[in-house]
Amino acid sequence: MRTNAPHLLNVAEAAEYVGRTVRTLQRWDREGVLMPDSRTATNRRVYTRQQLDSFLGRRHEVAVPTRIIAYCRVSSQAQKPDLKNQRRVLGDFTVARGIANVEWVEEIGGGLNFKRPKFTAVMEAVERGEVKTLIIAHKDRLVRFGFDWFEVLCQRKGCELLILNNDSLSPEQEMVQDLMTIVHCFSSRLYGLRNYRKKLKEALASDASGADERDLA
Repeated sequence: MRTNAPHLLNVAEAAEYVGRTVRTLQRWDREGVLMPDSRTATNRRVYTRQQLDSFLGRRHEVAVPTRIIAYCRVSSQAQKPDLKNQRRVLGDFTVARGIANVEWVEEIGGGLNFKRPKFTAVMEAVERGEVKTLIIAHKDRLVRFGFDWFEVLCQRKGCELLILNNDSLSPEQEMVQDLMTIVHCFSSRLYGLRNYRKKLKEALASDASGADERDLA
């Protein structure tokens, strides 16, 4: 596994960087000597060069976040007018605050989906410590659930999170659609559990019947 960002290293690359073996870094992680900066979605260890330089006592320049990103999102193509409205309101907000050099990121995708390409790119930039300010119209424009976790991430990485929390920029239709998606998901799971329970009972009954026949033989 190779990481995409040049300053991020997987465990094998980190081991080579510090002149140790992979087993040593794994042991250091367990013992709390040198823990990874983060882990991937598949639970792989990820280290940063800055972290390893600090561990090795090497001097390095501290990167200062400089990017200012305004993120706008709607769930469907039919809501494109809402997307334009978000950008207009955020544009007025940044002008009023005297915020310049804003990068505009607009995306169409559900708030329950954490794999939105542009959303992922923004959060990876925050994780790398590149983003000075992230501006959104409403909490649910970033994510429908789990916002507090992303807020903590921004704080930890020195990213100021500016939220208008303008309810008019949070379409009610989206919330209804997201709730319906959640209900459908749990309904499908319950239906699957019922089928599984039925098949399990049938299998147990069949096994018990077979055992009775063997006892009579």
